[in-house]
Amino acid sequence: MGEKTQRSLLLLLCLSGLLHCSAALVFWTAVVEINYFISPNHTVDRDCECGVFGRNSPLAQATGMVVLPKGDPKGCQPDSMYNFSASPWIALVKRGNCTFSEKINAAKRYHASAVVVYNVDGTGNSTTHMAHSDALDVVSIMIGNIQGMEIASLVKNGTQVRMLIDAGSPHGPWMDTYWLYFMSIAFFIVTAASVAYFLFISANRLHNLRTHRRAERKLKSEAKKAIGHLQVRTLKRDDKETIGDHYLCAVCIESYKASEVVTVLTCDHIFHKACIEPWLLEKRTCPMCKCDILKALGVDAEEKESMAQASPQEVTVITVAGGQAMYEVPLTGPLSSDPERHQRHYDNGAFEEEPAARAQ
Repeated sequence: MGEKTQRSLLLLLCLSGLLHCSAALVFWTAVVEINYFISPNHTVDRDCECGVFGRNSPLAQATGMVVLPKGDPKGCQPDSMYNFSASPWIALVKRGNCTFSEKINAAKRYHASAVVVYNVDGTGNSTTHMAHSDALDVVSIMIGNIQGMEIASLVKNGTQVRMLIDAGSPHGPWMDTYWLYFMSIAFFIVTAASVAYFLFISANRLHNLRTHRRAERKLKSEAKKAIGHLQVRTLKRDDKETIGDHYLCAVCIESYKASEVVTVLTCDHIFHKACIEPWLLEKRTCPMCKCDILKALGVDAEEKESMAQASPQEVTVITVAGGQAMYEVPLTGPLSSDPERHQRHYDNGAFEEEPAARAQ
C-alpha cells in the first residue's frame, strides 16, 4: 500500500469518527502553503509540513487570504473584528489571553474558512496540541511563532498573503515505524509460543494415551492368564450356596441356583463366573473385601504401577438440559475409583484371546 493511499485511508477513518477514541494519542500535521507578490513579476511560494491540527478540528482542506484581527492580535476581545475584502479568508491569531475555543469562535462569527494560531514569543517554531471542544466546525491549526510573526508582518505591511492548509501525516505511538515493527514481532512471538505450547501438550497427551493403552492391554492379558488359575466349580443342588436366599452374588445381586458356574477368589468369596471375570478385568479387586486378586495370583506389581503412571488425566463433562456438553473439568487423580464411572458390559466372549494386531 502506497504512502498516499495509507494517508487517504487514515484520513477517511478520522473523518468517519472511527479514530475518535484514539485522538489523545494520535495527532495530524498540517501542510501550510503560502504565496504572495513582492512585485508584479515576482511571486513567492513557500510550503512546509509545519502545522498541527487541533484535536477537535476537521481534517479538511482550507484556503483563503490571511486576515489579522483588528486591535488585539490574539483575537480575544469580545468586539474583535476582521476586515476582509475577499472570501474565503483565514484568520491568523496569536496564542494567549483566552482559550482556543474563544479565538476560533470569534473568527467563526465572521465566517472564516480556517483559523491559524501561532505560538507565543520565545518558542521558536515549536507547536503544541490545541484542544477546542467548544469550536468544532472550523479547520484550526497551530504553527510556530517565527513563521506566524513573518506572515503577520507581511499582512501588516499590506501584502496580500494567500494560504492553503491541507492534511499532512498522522503521528503517535501506534503510527511510529519502530513501534509497528515491535508490535508485529511481539505478536508473532506470542503466536508461535502459543502454537508450540499447544503442540507440546497435544503430543504429550497423545503419548500418554498410547502408553496407557499399551500398558492396559498388557495388564489385561496378564490378568486373563491369572484369572484362568482361579478355582471354578459348578454348584450342586445340595451345596449351601443354593439353599435359601441369603447367599447372593455381590455383582449381579442374584441368588445362586444349582448347575450355575461360579468362581472362587483367593479370598474364598464366590461369584457367578460370568459376573466376576469382567469385574476382575476392570476392577482387579474382590467386590466384597477389596482384596487385590491379581496380586494374590502373582501378577507383577510393577506392571500395575507403570499402568497407573501412564494413565491420562480424566475429565468430567458437565451437561445441561438437552444433553449438550458445555465444558470439561479435570479430576485431581489420574483414575477415578468410582465403580459406576468405569463399569462396562461384558459377555462371556470377553475372555477370548484378542486379535494379534490388538495384542501387539
